[in-house]
Amino acid sequence: MSDKKSPNRLDKIYTRSGDSGKTSLARGKRLYKSHSHIKTLGEVDELNCQMGVLMATLNDHGQLFNFFQKIQNTLFDLGAELAMNDANYPSLDQRFIDELELQIDDLNQQLAPLKEFILPGGHLSAAHCHLARAVCRRAERQLIELIQETGNFSQPQKYLNRLSDFLFVAARVLNQQNATSERLWSAHVSPA
Repeated sequence: MSDKKSPNRLDKIYTRSGDSGKTSLARGKRLYKSHSHIKTLGEVDELNCQMGVLMATLNDHGQLFNFFQKIQNTLFDLGAELAMNDANYPSLDQRFIDELELQIDDLNQQLAPLKEFILPGGHLSAAHCHLARAVCRRAERQLIELIQETGNFSQPQKYLNRLSDFLFVAARVLNQQNATSERLWSAHVSPA
């Protein structure tokens, strides 16, 4: 056994290197924090944080919780791909997108057919799931802006697109599991 201590990933939390308004991608390229690449990383990070808040509202750690945890890890992988910004770095595998589609189909079979638009909300966990869906859509829009600039990252874009669909269905399931009725949209448009 060696007496050497293994190095920590983050020896120091603050570096002061961002005080000038720039930060680094994984390979050292410096960009302004307002750059679309950094904005995209921030949106994906915020989505992952929102997933953590959603998970904190769940009473049990069942199948849905476990899948949410898998999503958090996949979002971290997606962020790593964005941060590496390297054509040789492996892109997000299609199986993650396929898994989301299978989950959507399985969960949707448990639900009554959707005949009306529903309002975000209901049970606290469902409300947080709807919020995660909206954050996911924002992350996808920001990623599309980056794709338009670089031509890269089509697999992460597909994943975020499918993830927002999954989160919509998951929110409905969470309301159902918590015996909370969905609130239907009622237009309040005045007649002309």
